[in-house]
Amino acid sequence: MADGSKTEKATPKKRRDERKKGNVFLSQDAVAVVTLLGSFSAFWLLSGTIAEQLSGFMQFCISRCGAVGPTTGDLVREIVMQALGLLLRCVFPITLVTMACAIIATFAQTRLLVSSELMKPKFSRINPLEGFKRLFSLKSVVNALKGILKISVLMVIVYLSIKGMFHESAKYLYVDLRASCAHLFSQGMGMIIKIGLAFIALAALDFLYQWWDYERGLRMSKQEIKEEYKQTEGDPQIKGKIKEMQRKRAQSRMMQQVPQADVVIRNPTHFAVALRYHPEEDAAPIVLAKGMDSLALRIVKVAEEHKIPAIENVPLARALYADAELDQEIPPELYNPVAEVLVYIFRLNENHKLVK
Repeated sequence: MADGSKTEKATPKKRRDERKKGNVFLSQDAVAVVTLLGSFSAFWLLSGTIAEQLSGFMQFCISRCGAVGPTTGDLVREIVMQALGLLLRCVFPITLVTMACAIIATFAQTRLLVSSELMKPKFSRINPLEGFKRLFSLKSVVNALKGILKISVLMVIVYLSIKGMFHESAKYLYVDLRASCAHLFSQGMGMIIKIGLAFIALAALDFLYQWWDYERGLRMSKQEIKEEYKQTEGDPQIKGKIKEMQRKRAQSRMMQQVPQADVVIRNPTHFAVALRYHPEEDAAPIVLAKGMDSLALRIVKVAEEHKIPAIENVPLARALYADAELDQEIPPELYNPVAEVLVYIFRLNENHKLVK
């Protein structure tokens, strides 16, 4: 029985792991029905050929038994060889079809799975206690009920079919042997078709039950999903700490670039963007650092320590923070407003040099 705490659907990883172990969905009743229908279909298609082969074999036996000459040993040997040839020609094709149907029906459900895990010896398979538990498990009870139901359906269909044929058997006295055999064969095939249809319905129910039982067996608890996530993706707390360390290192590297900036554009305390523009090296101004709130104040503080001008421009600071990427050129649509600021800064620097 599945654990009551296992209420979540199986994750893709759990399904892959179970598949590697050979635990896949498989309805044996579906395989049996496909095999049954395939073998009887082959028998139906080959019935004419089989009848001719049997007729020829009977004629051969009668003719050889009435012949004079061969010894008993030679005659028996010849009949046995003919019987083996007849068996090979009539039974072998049906056997091949049956095997093919069983393989196709199995691989269609398991999706071509071939696992060596099921072949490995396991102590639980020979443990009497485990066997006793399986004997009184829900699966065993369901399998027992299915067996009883299948036998009951089979007996009812066979009984009703034979009862109908028994009532019609008196008519065989008034027709020739060929017609009687043909009618009897037709009645027998009709019985087989009824059995096949009944077993198809039972197999469909078993298919649904096996699918439900398989999915129920794969269910996971919320704790198992968390543990699996930790194993595959890592502990969220550890990942959070790693990301925090990476963020701090990135900010530290960014702050080290602030002294190389030509100007810091700010909004007075919420946003700050440090720009560098060397006409001989840069095609457009480069974003060396950008930050919001406390980080913006740190950028402004470092800029003031290194005597880098900080210009207050609310819309430009917001636009640069939102659209410009770190260590990249500013977007073309911001060229003009940034150029005005840079021109202003360069003029201030020139005037400062002239005053000196």
